[in-house]
This record gives sequence, structure tokens and C-alpha cells, in this order.
Amino acid sequence: MDIQTSKIELAKMILNIDNKNFIQRVIDFINDENSDFWNNLSEYEQAEIKKGVDQLNNGKRTPYKEILKKLS
Repeated sequence: MDIQTSKIELAKMILNIDNKNFIQRVIDFINDENSDFWNNLSEYEQAEIKKGVDQLNNGKRTPYKEILKKLS
């Protein structure tokens, strides 16, 4: 079954469901799937990630083995 046929079959199934709570869960699931995780991060988290990316781009890296030594 190709993707378009699957979508049509899914739409038919949804049209036959009368459970409002289930329909809301489907809506929430679809909205979650379409959202970018970046928008769910706090400004602090975004800033820290950007800082880390900048450090990596500037060659400031710590080898994985060194991280493991610090953690053990």
C-alpha cells in the first residue's frame, strides 16, 4: 500500500470514530510530530546548545575517552 492510499484509509477510519477524547489525542499527536523540538527548549537551553556548537566549530573539543574518565 502506498503512502497516499494509507492516508486515505487513515482519514476514513478517523471519520468513523465518534470518541472525542481519542480524536483529541490524534490531533495532539499530529501537532507534536509537526513541532520543532527547538521551540520547546528554554532560552537558556538554546543558548547552551549554540555555545556548544560554536565551541565545536572553533576546534574546542574534548575526546570521548576523556569524558568517560571524568565520569568514572
